[in-house]
Amino acid sequence: MKLAERALLAEPFHAMAFGQRAAELEAAGHPVIKLSLGEPNFGAPPAVRDAMRELMDGRPLPYTAALGLPSLRQAIAGFYRDRHTVEVDPAHIVVTSGASCALLLAVAATVEPGDEVLMADPSYPCNREIVRSFGGRVVSVPTSVRSRYQLDSSSVAHAWTDRTRAVMLASPSNPTGTSIPFDELAAICELTRSRNGWRIVDEIYLELADPDESGMPARSVLSTDPQALVINSFSKYFGMTGWRLGWAIVPGDIVEQVERLAMNYFLCASAPAQQAALAAFEPSSLAECERRSAELRARRKIVLEALNAIGLSVPVIPDGAFYVYFDVSGTGLDAWEFCERALSEVHVSLTPGRDFGVVTANTHVRLSYAAAREDVHEGMTRLGEFVASLG
Repeated sequence: MKLAERALLAEPFHAMAFGQRAAELEAAGHPVIKLSLGEPNFGAPPAVRDAMRELMDGRPLPYTAALGLPSLRQAIAGFYRDRHTVEVDPAHIVVTSGASCALLLAVAATVEPGDEVLMADPSYPCNREIVRSFGGRVVSVPTSVRSRYQLDSSSVAHAWTDRTRAVMLASPSNPTGTSIPFDELAAICELTRSRNGWRIVDEIYLELADPDESGMPARSVLSTDPQALVINSFSKYFGMTGWRLGWAIVPGDIVEQVERLAMNYFLCASAPAQQAALAAFEPSSLAECERRSAELRARRKIVLEALNAIGLSVPVIPDGAFYVYFDVSGTGLDAWEFCERALSEVHVSLTPGRDFGVVTANTHVRLSYAAAREDVHEGMTRLGEFVASLG
Protein backbone atom coordinates (compact mmCIF):
# COMPACT_ATOMS: atom_id res chain seq x y z
CA MET A 1 0.00 0.00 0.00
CA LYS A 2 1.17 3.50 -0.81
CA LEU A 3 1.44 6.32 1.72
CA ALA A 4 0.45 9.85 0.78
CA GLU A 5 3.40 11.99 -0.27
CA ARG A 6 2.66 14.53 2.50
CA ALA A 7 3.20 11.81 5.11
CA LEU A 8 6.51 10.80 3.57
CA LEU A 9 7.83 14.34 3.21
CA ALA A 10 6.77 15.80 6.57
CA GLU A 11 9.79 16.92 8.56
CA PRO A 12 10.09 15.86 12.21
CA PHE A 13 9.84 18.56 14.87
CA HIS A 14 13.28 18.23 16.43
CA ALA A 15 12.29 20.11 19.59
CA MET A 16 10.00 17.22 20.43
CA ALA A 17 12.79 14.72 19.71
CA PHE A 18 15.11 16.47 22.16
CA GLY A 19 12.23 16.54 24.65
CA GLN A 20 11.86 12.78 24.27
CA ARG A 21 15.58 12.24 24.81
CA ALA A 22 15.39 14.45 27.89
CA ALA A 23 12.55 12.29 29.23
CA GLU A 24 14.66 9.17 28.71
CA LEU A 25 17.52 10.70 30.68
CA GLU A 26 15.13 11.64 33.48
CA ALA A 27 13.77 8.09 33.56
CA ALA A 28 17.36 6.91 34.00
CA GLY A 29 17.71 9.14 37.06
CA HIS A 30 19.42 12.20 35.58
CA PRO A 31 18.06 15.65 36.58
CA VAL A 32 17.42 17.37 33.25
CA ILE A 33 16.84 21.11 32.86
CA LYS A 34 14.31 21.53 30.05
CA LEU A 35 14.87 24.75 28.14
CA SER A 36 13.69 23.30 24.84
CA LEU A 37 9.89 23.43 24.76
CA GLY A 38 7.69 26.52 24.78
CA GLU A 39 5.52 25.47 27.68
CA PRO A 40 5.06 27.93 30.57
CA ASN A 41 5.48 26.28 33.96
CA PHE A 42 2.59 28.25 35.48
CA GLY A 43 -0.41 26.26 34.29
CA ALA A 44 -3.87 27.74 33.82
CA PRO A 45 -4.95 30.66 36.04
CA PRO A 46 -6.59 29.45 39.30
CA ALA A 47 -10.07 30.64 38.28
CA VAL A 48 -9.86 28.55 35.10
CA ARG A 49 -8.81 25.46 37.03
CA ASP A 50 -11.65 26.00 39.50
CA ALA A 51 -14.13 26.34 36.66
CA MET A 52 -12.97 23.08 35.09
CA ARG A 53 -13.28 21.22 38.39
CA GLU A 54 -16.85 22.47 38.75
CA LEU A 55 -17.68 21.37 35.20
CA MET A 56 -16.45 17.84 35.89
CA ASP A 57 -19.44 16.99 38.10
CA GLY A 58 -21.07 14.57 35.69
CA ARG A 59 -23.20 17.10 33.85
CA PRO A 60 -23.70 16.60 30.11
CA LEU A 61 -21.03 18.29 28.01
CA PRO A 62 -22.42 18.21 24.47
CA TYR A 63 -20.85 19.53 21.31
CA THR A 64 -20.82 23.28 20.92
CA ALA A 65 -21.40 25.14 17.67
CA ALA A 66 -18.54 24.65 15.20
CA LEU A 67 -17.49 28.29 15.61
CA GLY A 68 -17.42 27.96 19.40
CA LEU A 69 -19.48 29.01 22.39
CA PRO A 70 -21.12 32.39 21.69
CA SER A 71 -20.23 33.53 25.20
CA LEU A 72 -16.54 32.70 24.68
CA ARG A 73 -16.44 34.43 21.30
CA GLN A 74 -17.99 37.48 22.96
CA ALA A 75 -15.40 37.34 25.73
CA ILE A 76 -12.53 37.18 23.21
CA ALA A 77 -13.98 40.18 21.37
CA GLY A 78 -14.18 42.05 24.67
CA PHE A 79 -10.53 41.24 25.35
CA TYR A 80 -9.49 42.86 22.07
CA ARG A 81 -11.65 45.88 22.81
CA ASP A 82 -10.37 46.38 26.35
CA ARG A 83 -6.70 45.51 25.82
CA HIS A 84 -6.05 46.58 22.24
CA THR A 85 -8.84 49.14 21.58
CA VAL A 86 -9.83 47.07 18.54
CA GLU A 87 -13.47 46.30 17.79
CA VAL A 88 -13.86 42.69 16.67
CA ASP A 89 -17.24 41.30 15.69
CA PRO A 90 -17.72 38.08 17.71
CA ALA A 91 -19.28 36.59 14.57
CA HIS A 92 -15.80 36.71 12.97
CA ILE A 93 -14.17 34.68 15.78
CA VAL A 94 -13.68 30.93 15.39
CA VAL A 95 -12.78 28.96 18.52
CA THR A 96 -10.51 26.04 17.63
CA SER A 97 -8.73 23.03 19.09
CA GLY A 98 -5.52 24.93 19.67
CA ALA A 99 -3.84 27.51 17.46
CA SER A 100 -2.67 24.73 15.14
CA CYS A 101 -6.28 24.08 14.14
CA ALA A 102 -6.82 27.82 13.69
CA LEU A 103 -3.87 27.91 11.32
CA LEU A 104 -5.10 24.79 9.53
CA LEU A 105 -8.47 26.45 8.90
CA ALA A 106 -6.83 29.66 7.71
CA VAL A 107 -4.64 27.80 5.23
CA ALA A 108 -7.43 25.46 4.10
CA ALA A 109 -9.61 28.46 3.32
CA THR A 110 -7.01 30.45 1.39
CA VAL A 111 -4.33 28.24 -0.18
CA GLU A 112 -4.73 26.00 -3.21
CA PRO A 113 -2.22 23.56 -4.77
CA GLY A 114 0.62 25.46 -6.33
CA ASP A 115 -0.01 28.70 -4.43
CA GLU A 116 3.03 30.26 -2.82
CA VAL A 117 3.06 31.35 0.82
CA LEU A 118 5.86 33.62 1.99
CA MET A 119 7.26 33.17 5.49
CA ALA A 120 10.41 34.12 7.31
CA ASP A 121 13.46 31.91 7.63
CA PRO A 122 13.74 31.17 10.57
CA SER A 123 10.14 30.46 11.56
CA TYR A 124 7.95 27.89 13.31
CA PRO A 125 8.27 24.57 11.42
CA CYS A 126 4.71 23.28 11.76
CA ASN A 127 3.40 26.26 9.76
CA ARG A 128 5.40 25.06 6.77
CA GLU A 129 4.03 21.53 7.04
CA ILE A 130 0.41 22.72 7.16
CA VAL A 131 0.88 24.80 4.01
CA ARG A 132 2.49 21.86 2.23
CA SER A 133 -0.32 19.54 3.31
CA PHE A 134 -2.74 21.61 1.23
CA GLY A 135 -0.46 21.60 -1.78
CA GLY A 136 0.92 25.07 -1.17
CA ARG A 137 4.52 25.95 -1.87
CA VAL A 138 6.41 27.46 1.04
CA VAL A 139 8.76 30.25 0.06
CA SER A 140 11.15 30.67 2.97
CA VAL A 141 12.49 34.21 2.75
CA PRO A 142 15.96 34.65 4.31
CA THR A 143 16.05 37.20 7.10
CA SER A 144 18.91 38.87 8.92
CA VAL A 145 19.95 40.62 12.09
CA ARG A 146 19.08 43.91 10.39
CA SER A 147 15.43 42.86 10.03
CA ARG A 148 15.38 41.26 13.51
CA TYR A 149 14.99 37.84 11.83
CA GLN A 150 11.60 39.00 10.54
CA LEU A 151 10.15 39.72 7.14
CA ASP A 152 10.00 43.35 6.08
CA SER A 153 8.19 45.03 3.20
CA SER A 154 11.34 45.03 1.06
CA SER A 155 11.94 41.29 1.40
CA VAL A 156 8.26 40.54 0.77
CA ALA A 157 8.27 42.66 -2.39
CA HIS A 158 11.46 40.94 -3.60
CA ALA A 159 10.09 37.43 -3.01
CA TRP A 160 6.64 38.10 -4.49
CA THR A 161 5.67 36.33 -7.73
CA ASP A 162 2.48 35.96 -9.70
CA ARG A 163 1.83 32.73 -7.76
CA THR A 164 2.07 34.29 -4.29
CA ARG A 165 -1.21 33.88 -2.49
CA ALA A 166 -0.40 34.77 1.14
CA VAL A 167 2.19 36.11 3.55
CA MET A 168 2.44 34.39 6.92
CA LEU A 169 3.84 36.48 9.77
CA ALA A 170 4.50 35.85 13.45
CA SER A 171 5.04 38.74 15.83
CA PRO A 172 6.56 38.01 18.30
CA SER A 173 8.21 35.06 16.64
CA ASN A 174 9.04 31.53 17.57
CA PRO A 175 12.04 30.86 17.62
CA THR A 176 13.58 34.32 17.88
CA GLY A 177 11.29 36.09 20.37
CA THR A 178 11.48 39.20 18.16
CA SER A 179 8.59 41.39 17.01
CA ILE A 180 8.07 43.17 13.71
CA PRO A 181 8.14 46.95 14.31
CA PHE A 182 4.52 48.03 13.99
CA ASP A 183 5.11 50.49 11.14
CA GLU A 184 6.87 47.72 9.21
CA LEU A 185 4.04 45.29 9.96
CA ALA A 186 1.56 47.84 8.58
CA ALA A 187 3.70 48.28 5.47
CA ILE A 188 3.86 44.52 4.84
CA CYS A 189 0.08 44.25 5.20
CA GLU A 190 -0.52 47.19 2.86
CA LEU A 191 1.84 45.77 0.23
CA THR A 192 0.23 42.32 0.45
CA ARG A 193 -3.28 43.74 0.36
CA SER A 194 -2.43 45.85 -2.70
CA ARG A 195 -1.40 42.64 -4.48
CA ASN A 196 -4.59 40.85 -3.46
CA GLY A 197 -2.79 38.51 -1.07
CA TRP A 198 -3.94 37.13 2.26
CA ARG A 199 -2.25 38.25 5.47
CA ILE A 200 -2.10 35.38 7.97
CA VAL A 201 -0.71 36.72 11.22
CA ASP A 202 0.28 34.57 14.19
CA GLU A 203 -0.26 36.62 17.37
CA ILE A 204 0.07 33.69 19.78
CA TYR A 205 2.78 35.53 21.73
CA LEU A 206 1.37 39.05 21.32
CA GLU A 207 0.29 39.37 24.95
CA LEU A 208 3.83 38.41 26.02
CA ALA A 209 5.41 41.19 23.94
CA ASP A 210 7.05 44.02 25.82
CA PRO A 211 4.75 47.00 26.42
CA ASP A 212 5.56 50.24 24.63
CA GLU A 213 7.30 53.20 26.26
CA SER A 214 4.02 54.42 27.74
CA GLY A 215 3.29 51.01 29.25
CA MET A 216 0.56 50.12 26.74
CA PRO A 217 0.31 46.54 25.41
CA ALA A 218 1.77 45.72 22.01
CA ARG A 219 -0.67 46.47 19.19
CA SER A 220 -2.60 43.82 17.28
CA VAL A 221 -2.29 43.77 13.50
CA LEU A 222 -6.06 44.28 13.46
CA SER A 223 -5.53 47.91 14.41
CA THR A 224 -3.92 48.50 11.01
CA ASP A 225 -5.44 45.68 8.93
CA PRO A 226 -8.95 44.66 10.05
CA GLN A 227 -9.16 42.09 7.23
CA ALA A 228 -6.09 40.13 8.30
CA LEU A 229 -6.54 36.51 9.38
CA VAL A 230 -5.30 36.39 12.96
CA ILE A 231 -4.25 33.26 14.84
CA ASN A 232 -4.17 33.22 18.63
CA SER A 233 -4.25 30.79 21.53
CA PHE A 234 -4.91 30.23 25.21
CA SER A 235 -1.63 28.29 25.46
CA LYS A 236 1.04 30.89 26.09
CA TYR A 237 -0.24 34.05 27.84
CA PHE A 238 -2.91 32.09 29.70
CA GLY A 239 -0.63 29.08 30.35
CA MET A 240 -3.14 26.55 28.99
CA THR A 241 -0.95 24.49 26.64
CA GLY A 242 -2.50 21.05 27.17
CA TRP A 243 -6.04 22.42 27.07
CA ARG A 244 -5.70 22.70 23.27
CA LEU A 245 -7.78 25.81 22.81
CA GLY A 246 -7.17 28.64 20.37
CA TRP A 247 -9.00 30.95 18.04
CA ALA A 248 -8.90 32.59 14.64
CA ILE A 249 -10.29 35.97 13.64
CA VAL A 250 -11.33 35.92 9.99
CA PRO A 251 -12.84 38.45 7.59
CA GLY A 252 -16.62 38.44 7.62
CA ASP A 253 -16.96 37.37 3.99
CA ILE A 254 -15.25 33.98 4.63
CA VAL A 255 -16.83 33.08 7.98
CA GLU A 256 -19.38 30.76 6.37
CA GLN A 257 -16.72 28.87 4.44
CA VAL A 258 -14.46 28.57 7.49
CA GLU A 259 -17.40 27.32 9.54
CA ARG A 260 -18.08 24.54 7.03
CA LEU A 261 -14.42 23.52 7.12
CA ALA A 262 -14.47 23.51 10.93
CA MET A 263 -17.57 21.30 10.97
CA ASN A 264 -15.87 18.75 8.76
CA TYR A 265 -12.39 18.85 10.30
CA PHE A 266 -13.09 18.76 14.04
CA LEU A 267 -16.82 19.46 14.73
CA CYS A 268 -15.94 21.84 17.55
CA ALA A 269 -13.31 22.56 20.18
CA SER A 270 -13.55 20.84 23.56
CA ALA A 271 -16.78 21.92 25.26
CA PRO A 272 -15.46 21.89 28.86
CA ALA A 273 -12.25 23.67 27.85
CA GLN A 274 -14.31 26.38 26.19
CA GLN A 275 -16.58 26.83 29.19
CA ALA A 276 -13.69 26.92 31.65
CA ALA A 277 -11.80 29.37 29.44
CA LEU A 278 -14.45 32.00 30.12
CA ALA A 279 -12.79 32.40 33.52
CA ALA A 280 -9.53 33.38 31.78
CA PHE A 281 -11.02 36.81 31.16
CA GLU A 282 -11.98 37.46 34.76
CA PRO A 283 -10.05 40.36 36.35
CA SER A 284 -8.24 38.03 38.74
CA SER A 285 -7.05 35.84 35.86
CA LEU A 286 -5.86 38.76 33.76
CA ALA A 287 -4.00 40.20 36.76
CA GLU A 288 -2.31 36.84 37.31
CA CYS A 289 -1.34 36.61 33.65
CA GLU A 290 0.23 40.07 33.81
CA ARG A 291 2.19 39.04 36.92
CA ARG A 292 3.45 36.01 35.01
CA SER A 293 4.43 38.16 32.02
CA ALA A 294 6.57 40.29 34.31
CA GLU A 295 8.15 37.14 35.72
CA LEU A 296 9.00 35.95 32.21
CA ARG A 297 10.71 39.26 31.48
CA ALA A 298 12.77 38.79 34.66
CA ARG A 299 13.78 35.30 33.48
CA ARG A 300 14.77 36.72 30.10
CA LYS A 301 17.09 39.17 31.87
CA ILE A 302 18.71 36.27 33.73
CA VAL A 303 19.28 34.37 30.48
CA LEU A 304 20.65 37.32 28.52
CA GLU A 305 23.09 38.27 31.27
CA ALA A 306 24.24 34.67 31.62
CA LEU A 307 24.71 34.12 27.89
CA ASN A 308 26.76 37.31 27.71
CA ALA A 309 28.94 36.13 30.60
CA ILE A 310 29.38 32.72 28.98
CA GLY A 311 30.37 34.33 25.68
CA LEU A 312 27.41 33.09 23.62
CA SER A 313 26.19 35.80 21.26
CA VAL A 314 22.55 36.89 21.04
CA PRO A 315 22.55 38.77 17.73
CA VAL A 316 19.03 40.19 18.20
CA ILE A 317 17.66 40.90 21.67
CA PRO A 318 14.15 39.42 21.97
CA ASP A 319 11.22 41.59 22.98
CA GLY A 320 8.47 39.03 23.40
CA ALA A 321 7.44 35.38 23.72
CA PHE A 322 9.85 33.43 25.96
CA TYR A 323 12.68 32.52 23.62
CA VAL A 324 16.28 33.58 23.11
CA TYR A 325 17.93 32.66 19.81
CA PHE A 326 21.69 32.58 20.30
CA ASP A 327 24.69 31.93 18.09
CA VAL A 328 26.94 28.98 18.94
CA SER A 329 29.32 29.24 15.98
CA GLY A 330 32.06 30.63 18.23
CA THR A 331 32.19 27.37 20.19
CA GLY A 332 33.49 25.34 17.26
CA LEU A 333 30.35 23.19 17.29
CA ASP A 334 27.40 23.33 14.95
CA ALA A 335 23.99 23.85 16.54
CA TRP A 336 22.96 20.20 16.42
CA GLU A 337 26.16 18.95 18.05
CA PHE A 338 25.97 21.74 20.62
CA CYS A 339 22.46 20.66 21.64
CA GLU A 340 23.30 16.97 21.64
CA ARG A 341 26.35 17.45 23.82
CA ALA A 342 24.69 19.94 26.17
CA LEU A 343 21.95 17.38 26.78
CA SER A 344 24.23 14.36 27.19
CA GLU A 345 27.04 16.08 29.15
CA VAL A 346 25.30 18.61 31.42
CA HIS A 347 21.66 17.52 30.95
CA VAL A 348 20.30 20.77 29.54
CA SER A 349 17.72 20.37 26.78
CA LEU A 350 17.74 23.00 23.99
CA THR A 351 16.50 23.17 20.38
CA PRO A 352 18.86 23.39 17.38
CA GLY A 353 18.18 25.87 14.60
CA ARG A 354 17.55 23.08 12.11
CA ASP A 355 13.88 23.08 13.14
CA PHE A 356 13.32 26.62 12.01
CA GLY A 357 14.84 26.99 8.57
CA VAL A 358 18.08 27.05 6.59
CA VAL A 359 19.71 30.41 7.25
CA THR A 360 20.51 29.80 10.91
CA ALA A 361 20.17 26.00 10.95
CA ASN A 362 23.77 25.23 11.84
CA THR A 363 24.71 28.30 13.84
CA HIS A 364 21.81 29.11 16.18
CA VAL A 365 20.06 27.46 19.12
CA ARG A 366 16.70 28.31 20.65
CA LEU A 367 16.43 28.51 24.41
CA SER A 368 13.03 28.68 26.09
CA TYR A 369 12.93 30.45 29.46
CA ALA A 370 9.37 29.27 30.15
CA ALA A 371 10.79 26.91 32.79
CA ALA A 372 10.73 27.79 36.49
CA ARG A 373 13.17 30.51 37.54
CA GLU A 374 15.30 28.12 39.59
CA ASP A 375 15.60 25.83 36.55
CA VAL A 376 16.60 28.78 34.39
CA HIS A 377 19.35 29.69 36.87
CA GLU A 378 20.57 26.10 37.07
CA GLY A 379 20.40 25.64 33.30
CA MET A 380 22.55 28.70 32.70
CA THR A 381 25.09 27.54 35.28
CA ARG A 382 25.36 24.18 33.54
CA LEU A 383 25.64 25.78 30.10
CA GLY A 384 28.49 27.94 31.40
CA GLU A 385 30.27 24.82 32.62
CA PHE A 386 29.66 23.05 29.30
CA VAL A 387 31.01 25.91 27.17
CA ALA A 388 34.03 26.26 29.48
CA SER A 389 34.75 22.55 29.01
CA LEU A 390 35.04 23.09 25.26
CA GLY A 391 38.28 24.95 25.88
